[in-house]
Amino acid sequence: MTIQVIYSGGTIGMVDSPHGLVPGADLAGWLERVLAGTALAGQVRLHELAPLIDSSNATPADWQAIVDCVRTSADDAAGFVILHGTDTMTYTSSALSYALADLQVPVVVTGAQLPLGALGSDAAGNVLGALTAASNPANKGVSLFFGQHLLRGNRATKASSWSYEGFASPSAAPLARIGAPWHWDDAALAAHAFRGPQPLATPKPYTRQDVMVASLVPGITAERLEAMLTPAPKAVILRAFGVGNGPSAEPGFTELIARVVKSGTVVVVSSQCHQATVLLGAYETGDVLAQAGAVGTGDMTLEAAYAKLVYGLSQGLTGARLAEFFTRNLAGELEA
Repeated sequence: MTIQVIYSGGTIGMVDSPHGLVPGADLAGWLERVLAGTALAGQVRLHELAPLIDSSNATPADWQAIVDCVRTSADDAAGFVILHGTDTMTYTSSALSYALADLQVPVVVTGAQLPLGALGSDAAGNVLGALTAASNPANKGVSLFFGQHLLRGNRATKASSWSYEGFASPSAAPLARIGAPWHWDDAALAAHAFRGPQPLATPKPYTRQDVMVASLVPGITAERLEAMLTPAPKAVILRAFGVGNGPSAEPGFTELIARVVKSGTVVVVSSQCHQATVLLGAYETGDVLAQAGAVGTGDMTLEAAYAKLVYGLSQGLTGARLAEFFTRNLAGELEA
């Protein structure tokens, strides 16, 4: 059994420099020492992407570089571990879940809050946990291991910049909790294995797309929102209140949303709540958005919704076709 580790950068392999932390640790030597004497010694191979990046600099091109690397090794690897920076880890794990939906082996994304050389670092524990998860053939699809939990990759969100339990899955149960032995959730694994209809038999690569994210706040005017949407993006995610409510009494607000949709921009409504299911018809303040042509995210995370829009646009979908595609459950990112 061979597990392919793909190192893309991030805190886990960083070292001090005059300008702060930068990639540069001897990850290969460290990994060999960590695995020495374990059942995985000699069973793990490492590939480093170039250039290594801080994940705050990640773009859809970096998502695609990981996808391509996985595809290259898919025939002779029993599983994959992606070492990634924590800042945009859940955007990447969501993106991978769509582009690798057909893959029949585990892909586990992980990283660390402290560099591998720091006293008390969580690097070794997270890597060993991710390798354990990648060794379980029942764990099909893209997952995220961090701290004590294995989460579904497109259901996770970063919850803390410092805690060793840095990620949460507010609307979906963890796939597993570590322990002696690990406790796997069979129902969560079954939901994780869900695969819906894909837009293309062979997905086109991720490319950078004009998708905007805008948060609604009390007192925002239609004029300010219109300025933010000029020139019009291909899609916009409105981070609304509660179950997807907006300021319907604000003069010109609903008319603006209707004009934006009519112009061909897909308007997606998400919630600012950490845990929510967007129901645009539950209140009048949300129904007006639905009547204007907006669609809701359901219980998707912001990261899953954003990556899904970029994925759809990268496949050539726009306007009404993209909006319809967005509402489909592709890889378990929505409650089925």
